[in-house]
Amino acid sequence: MRIAVKRFNRNAWPEAQPFLEEARAVGQLRNQRLINLLGCCCEGEERLLVAEYMPNDTLTKHLFHWETQPMRWAMRMRVALCLAQALEYCTSKGRALYHDLNAYRVLYDDDYNPRLSCFGLMKNSRDGRSYSTNLAFTPPEYLRTGRVTPESVTYSFGTLLLDLLSGKHIPPSHALDLIRDKNLQMLSDSCLEGELTNDDGTELVRLASRCLQSEPRERPNPKSLVAALIPLQKDSEVPSHVLMGIPDGTAAFPLSPLGEACLRMDLTALHEVMEKIGYKDDEGAATELSFQMWTNQMQETLNSKKKGDAAFRHKDFKTAIDSYTMFIDVGTMVSPTVYVRRSLCYLMSNMPDEALNDAMQAQVISPVWYIAFYLQAVALLALGKENDAQVALKEGSSLETKKNTN
Repeated sequence: MRIAVKRFNRNAWPEAQPFLEEARAVGQLRNQRLINLLGCCCEGEERLLVAEYMPNDTLTKHLFHWETQPMRWAMRMRVALCLAQALEYCTSKGRALYHDLNAYRVLYDDDYNPRLSCFGLMKNSRDGRSYSTNLAFTPPEYLRTGRVTPESVTYSFGTLLLDLLSGKHIPPSHALDLIRDKNLQMLSDSCLEGELTNDDGTELVRLASRCLQSEPRERPNPKSLVAALIPLQKDSEVPSHVLMGIPDGTAAFPLSPLGEACLRMDLTALHEVMEKIGYKDDEGAATELSFQMWTNQMQETLNSKKKGDAAFRHKDFKTAIDSYTMFIDVGTMVSPTVYVRRSLCYLMSNMPDEALNDAMQAQVISPVWYIAFYLQAVALLALGKENDAQVALKEGSSLETKKNTN
């Protein structure tokens, strides 16, 4: 499966045990409104978190940097409710602190439902210094004490409500001045004209103002936020991808003939394409021979590759697997083409796990090679992981288009 990884500065968590304990606590949480934590690493100086991968960008992208259409009011209110529900769930499980809540922490899953990143549930460092955003957006009590509290999270939620209303990242002090002057029109996104009623806008402004109270005790808790946002929901029965202007999750991007073959799992067509391409995409990786390669052992390695190529051409996939494995195991030469060829051989032999591993290894060697992504997609389809396969297909299609237009 595809994953998201957060790598901490090596000085942030000098000791492994506190990091592991914190990660384990976050890893206990499981909710459809959260991007769930899958694991962590604390070997040596490495401090890594591993989470579910979200393929459809962040709230920042869709709200501030949209390309085809601005985010509709109904979707903005759905985002607000989903986030409030995520915070309510975390609070109910004893994890009320969320560090540096902002639009970058909200990502969209396969169905374009908004989800809150689990990374913010984990402190950026053992001492808990958390706010990396501009000080203008930081809770006032944090500036005084340097500590995050549940009320600080509500303040940050208030700044997100302003983002959703305005379509801009407005400093709370400026927004509160507009609110005091009852200048709702200046605060509202002009793109929402005809969608946003005065009553709904006024209600959201009222809620944001409560979240941004200078006295922390006067701010609402997540349960109150959920209760206040439920009446503001519109088109609740409409799927998120429709509200976002994506007509169908599978038809959201065009596929080339090769991409279509992958979607059909047409392995014969893939074999023909790979035989035709040959080793053009290895960029010299398999042909740059140093002096040591001309030893007898290296000649045997080259011979095993040639034997694998001949078997691949004649569709003797078992022999091809054995020969390519001999070539790979020696490790003196690195060829992404050999990995994708062995991947296809594994698929032909009904071994999708091994095929996926080889396709991913080819991507590691050649990160922008579309064939590697297409092979991953076919392997994922064979494993029944359709959502992950769609992500790989989309990436492969995008890379193939770029290559063909360059």
